[in-house]
Amino acid sequence: MRTKPSGGWDTTTGRVRGTTREVEAAARELRQRMTPAERVLWNALRADRLAGLPFRRQHPLGPFVVDFACPTRKLVVEVDGDVHLDRAEEDAARTELLASYGWEVIRFRNESVLTDLPSVLRHIRAAAESRPVAPGRQGPRNRPIPFSTTLPETLPSPTLGGGVGGEGQI
Repeated sequence: MRTKPSGGWDTTTGRVRGTTREVEAAARELRQRMTPAERVLWNALRADRLAGLPFRRQHPLGPFVVDFACPTRKLVVEVDGDVHLDRAEEDAARTELLASYGWEVIRFRNESVLTDLPSVLRHIRAAAESRPVAPGRQGPRNRPIPFSTTLPETLPSPTLGGGVGGEGQI
């Protein structure tokens, strides 16, 4: 396991964020094979669409590839399908390690993204607003990210699917 030097991930490999070529290749592959729920959420987050927050998709962080990352607020958003039902311990360990580096991880079920995107976006925005701007990070064009004090009640509908039943749990 990598150690945490004072500056962040162990970068003895010379790679950005302490990743490896293999992790970066996996991230590129995952960007090509996004799930329907990930595509819906990406369409809502990309190009700073959510309150000016810059998100990255399938982003390498140390030994992991996270679904979505907002480096400005050190926020990770994971979209979990059924495969994660059997991986609770692994997911908890991963979340704990990311938290040790100052990242907050929030998780949503695929069904929630597909059936209640406005609620998911409100939760993401609220989580981001509750976090300070990461040191050395600014908003778009090096300006602080402006946030209003109220969240919009309506947000754009997803462009894909309507989801299939499910718990709709966030």
